[in-house]
Amino acid sequence: MTVPAELLRPFRPRAARWVASVLLVLVVAALPVLLVVLSAAGLEMSWPDRYGAFLIAAVLAWVCFRQARVRATPDDAGLTVRNVVRTRRLEWAQVVAVRFGPNHPWAQLDLADGTTLPVMAVQTADGAHGRKEAGRLAALVQLHEPGEPPAR
Repeated sequence: MTVPAELLRPFRPRAARWVASVLLVLVVAALPVLLVVLSAAGLEMSWPDRYGAFLIAAVLAWVCFRQARVRATPDDAGLTVRNVVRTRRLEWAQVVAVRFGPNHPWAQLDLADGTTLPVMAVQTADGAHGRKEAGRLAALVQLHEPGEPPAR
């Protein structure tokens, strides 16, 4: 079955990606500025304090980077969901349904094994865009349901 190219565009959040990207720049820029300001004020940080500040900044930068790279990439065979910590590849037959609404911050996939998988790339924070993307994801799942192809 050939799926229209428009439906196979990657899913990416809007608001969360922008916030994470701005925070990433701020976190990376803030540490050198902090060290210069403290040095100019005559308040040198000890090496353990500098190391700790660098470690905290590195962890915050990693979380922001991972949040900015959240996406779900559909293709003819399935869906690759990359959330903040984990990436998971699903075949279309594994996805039973898509749930999206005010009770969840992002789309949830109901899987054939009885579990659910969050899709952080489709978020309620994106408002109408999020609802449209959830509908597109649900259409992809419906197109790949086993049995009769949907009527057009």
